[in-house]
Amino acid sequence: MESRFVYILECSDRTLYTGWTNNLERRLREHNEGRCGAKYTASRRPVRLIYFEELSSLSEVLKREGQIKKLSRKEKLRLAGGKPGARKETA
Repeated sequence: MESRFVYILECSDRTLYTGWTNNLERRLREHNEGRCGAKYTASRRPVRLIYFEELSSLSEVLKREGQIKKLSRKEKLRLAGGKPGARKETA
């Protein structure tokens, strides 16, 4: 079964972006090259990964993405451990 990831990026203007992908490295590169289709991050490059979770199904990742998007900025930063580069992996 293919893994999928939900992630939080911090943009150059310090705003946060939440998304999902099945290839985290590629998606981060695409965000930073402006090739991923996310209009929000295209004008806020560079972006950096501050959090991700690995989930096993599309339904799980979409549900989790929705939950994270509803969080406040403060809650998202707390989820990310309050510091850039914090990561959480789940099965």
